Amino acid sequence: MEKDPTCGMEVDPATAQKSKYKEKTYYFCCPTCKEVFDKEPEKYVKEESGGSSCCSG
Repeated sequence: MEKDPTCGMEVDPATAQKSKYKEKTYYFCCPTCKEVFDKEPEKYVKEESGGSSCCSG
């Protein structure tokens, strides 16, 4: 199972709506969540670099 980044719902990748952003595939529970993500993906994607945390020294 994967997590819809817009609403947090658990979704089955085999049947979910899909979108690719920065070489990663994201899965959605419905077309509306996919559309919301596609308009502003950076709002829902957490940076994985770890360099911009408020608590990193």
